[in-house]
Amino acid sequence: MPDVHVHLTIENGVAILTLDNPPLNVVTRDLTRQLADRLDALAIDDTVRAIVVTGAGSRAFCAGSDISEFHEMMEPGQVVEKKLRRQNEIFQFLAHFPKPTVAALGGLTLGGGLEIACCCDLLIAEEQVSLALPEIKLGVFPSSGGTFRTTRRIGIGRAKQMMFFGDPISARTALDWGLVDAVVPQGTALAEARRWAGILTRQPAFALELCKSVINAADDLDEEQLVQKSLTASDRAFSSPECREGVRAFFAKENPDFRVQEHS
Repeated sequence: MPDVHVHLTIENGVAILTLDNPPLNVVTRDLTRQLADRLDALAIDDTVRAIVVTGAGSRAFCAGSDISEFHEMMEPGQVVEKKLRRQNEIFQFLAHFPKPTVAALGGLTLGGGLEIACCCDLLIAEEQVSLALPEIKLGVFPSSGGTFRTTRRIGIGRAKQMMFFGDPISARTALDWGLVDAVVPQGTALAEARRWAGILTRQPAFALELCKSVINAADDLDEEQLVQKSLTASDRAFSSPECREGVRAFFAKENPDFRVQEHS
């Protein structure tokens, strides 16, 4: 039996994806394939309303790519065909996943690990965590979205600082820069991510999906295109059972039950 490098558990509408490749949960082609398989299944599982991505153990969320694979990929064209093309497809799928995603960073978050984290909608880091894009020290650079997804979060200047020097930053600096969305005490990132995800399971799933699609397009479309995309998405939201339930509950002074509406 092949090793399982991405574990999946589901509880109360929250799926927990755990990267598990000891000791530092590095990204291999097997791990990437298993991540894709898990995401494919979760995308069509109507019982799942939010995703948490975390790493096994306390040393690392994910410390980047398995450098031992590099020797197979150092001739022109090899790294794209053997690793990067498919890896980028999978990371892009995570970045545009139709359900909200939360990354729980409980240890080192480096290179490809930070690229995975930046595909998630919300990032929670423990206070002791270091984050870095150190690929430049190997003569390469982040090649699975780090160059642009990190830049979108922290801006061009700080992104260049991270990628040109490759040095780690602290969780607090990452929070100040906007790279992560919260810093929590050591040992609590997963619990806090579960709490956030639990809140998201009670939100209107269709409206969240539409909202996410417009936000994700913010850097790719011009303002006129974004207005049109927002109008189209808004029309779909306003005509949904979720909206009818939200308005009904507002006037009834009740908490809306969006999950019931999805099956009505």
